[in-house]
Amino acid sequence: MADRLKDKVALVVGAGSIGPGWGNGKAAAVAFAREGARVFCADINQAAAEETVDLIRAEGGEATAHCCDVSKGADVAAMVEACRSTYDRLDILDNNVGIAEVGGVVDVSESDWDRVFAVNLKGAFFAMKHAIPLMVRQGGGSIINISSIASIRYTGVPYATYYATKAALNHLTRTTAVEYASRKVRVNAILPGLMKTPMVEKSAGLAESYAGGDVEEMWRVRDRQVPMGFGGDAWDIAWAAVYLASDESRYVTGILLAVDGGLTLKYV
Repeated sequence: MADRLKDKVALVVGAGSIGPGWGNGKAAAVAFAREGARVFCADINQAAAEETVDLIRAEGGEATAHCCDVSKGADVAAMVEACRSTYDRLDILDNNVGIAEVGGVVDVSESDWDRVFAVNLKGAFFAMKHAIPLMVRQGGGSIINISSIASIRYTGVPYATYYATKAALNHLTRTTAVEYASRKVRVNAILPGLMKTPMVEKSAGLAESYAGGDVEEMWRVRDRQVPMGFGGDAWDIAWAAVYLASDESRYVTGILLAVDGGLTLKYV
């Protein structure tokens, strides 16, 4: 199928990538564009957002870069208004920002706790707060919150802040979905499993927890955890997002879609 998102405007929050390769937001932005959407690419790193825009334009798509710190309400309000001002509407919001700090409740510092909540949870709250009224006025829209299987399972890594923020994001997704269903704003979440993305690779705490800091060994350990035998990549998440963004999913709201190779089905 082609043009599944024709005439739609997509705002991807976290559209850059922390390092070389494909992060979930970067892949989603490109996939949205390939399906006909005009894409507003927001990221705290302006250069990373511009790199994604360049990729989209090189393929003949339309995109705009924007710098935003999602932990700041004024920044997020300005981001949504800039998207509206640029493209005159907003049909798709992909909340793809997330950070992880290794540490259980005994070990994590108060400052790290507050920082992760400000990015992972408050950022999605701000984005929905400002995007939903615009979507309601124009007759509907689709919001996709990128959560994690860590929201429903212990993954073997002690990071209390990540578990708590992603679990809260799930319930915020479901309750907001019910609240706005009659106004044709759909709200769903994708729960990535053990993915091979730049964010995971660059997280020293994750590599240390899995394999004493050896990134290649971390990939092997994680692959062995997955029933399908391999970790997913950013495109697995991107194409799930395309479905939830498209009219194909017009009767779908409030779901938590695990994209995890069967990992959350395992007992141990």
